[in-house]
Amino acid sequence: MGVIERVIGMGGPVSAVANAATNLAEVFQVNATRRLELEEEAYARAITEHGAEFAALRDGFFDRLVNGLNRLPRPVLTLGTLSLFVYAMADPAGFSLRMEGLGLVPEPLWWLFGAIISFYFGAREAHYFRSRSVPQPKAKPQEAEVATVTAGSDFSDNAALRDWAQQ
Repeated sequence: MGVIERVIGMGGPVSAVANAATNLAEVFQVNATRRLELEEEAYARAITEHGAEFAALRDGFFDRLVNGLNRLPRPVLTLGTLSLFVYAMADPAGFSLRMEGLGLVPEPLWWLFGAIISFYFGAREAHYFRSRSVPQPKAKPQEAEVATVTAGSDFSDNAALRDWAQQ
């Protein structure tokens, strides 16, 4: 449009009319590009603020205590399950009495217990899945298919192959 503006000599008024039309259109329809720019800017600010919150490593007593407690459920569940086998061997009568007591626990409470355990281990797995920094190995490239060409083939469209076939 620069050349046309110079030839006609109406660059200023044409630009003013175009800007006015654009501004009028933005009253009725949101400028999608500007909206995306603003959304990206807001997202960048939020991520920066979120990152600044976790930038300082806290090494206080409470933080170490909570980190230690977060590491307890897996070994406690594992050792507790193994200790049930030992208890069943050591005192079968006491073990059967306690298992009868577990049989009296209502079913909704078992569902709740299962959900808590599932969410705990599922959240751990999701955390490790999201925070994996090692890139996944790429699939092996397929071996190139080798074309078999016989000397008697017709290479009318390719002079180099015609010469090769004649040798």
